[in-house]
Amino acid sequence: MKRIKAKGIEVIVYEPALHEAEFFHSKVITDLTQFKQLSDVIVANRITDDIRDVADKVYSRDLFGKD
Repeated sequence: MKRIKAKGIEVIVYEPALHEAEFFHSKVITDLTQFKQLSDVIVANRITDDIRDVADKVYSRDLFGKD
C-alpha cells in the first residue's frame, strides 16, 4: 500500500468490519458494490465469488482460485 501511494495513486480500502473513515490515510469503503464501482484496480489475496463479476480488474496471487 505504501509503494502504491508513493507513486501518487489514490488507494481506497474495502473492509466492512472497519468502522473508521480512514485506514493509513486511505478512505475506507464498507459497501462492496460501491467499492467495485469506484475501483479501477482491485488487489486481493484471493478471488472469491463476491468479486468474480469484476475479475477483469482483480489482481491476485490466487491464480487457480484455490488459495
